Amino acid sequence: MPRGMFDAEGFFAVLDGHRIQRDVTWRQIAKESGVSPSTLTRMAQGKRPDVDSLVSLLAWSGESADSFMVVDGEKPVTTDALANVTAQFRKDPRLPPEAKAAIEATVKALYEQFAKTRKAK
Repeated sequence: MPRGMFDAEGFFAVLDGHRIQRDVTWRQIAKESGVSPSTLTRMAQGKRPDVDSLVSLLAWSGESADSFMVVDGEKPVTTDALANVTAQFRKDPRLPPEAKAAIEATVKALYEQFAKTRKAK
């Protein structure tokens, strides 16, 4: 039988990305999502959220729990991950076009470098 777990560290990192992009504080996230600030503090320390807090934070962020599932030690591969990441930067109205292009080029270069490294192992 497959053994699964939730990548809480990865989820917290994505929440942090949303926090930065939306230019809000952790306290604002707690208020907007309906979770306690102490839940977010515990998550920052590597603890897992309770189920209700998880659902609230997923709803607030617009993320899917599937993205953070780890089954038998492997995260599901999302073939369009690079496209999704670069599309998010292209849609950000706070970034000028030259910044979007620079970020996209950097992300693509890093992705290609690490994807090759992974294949070699």
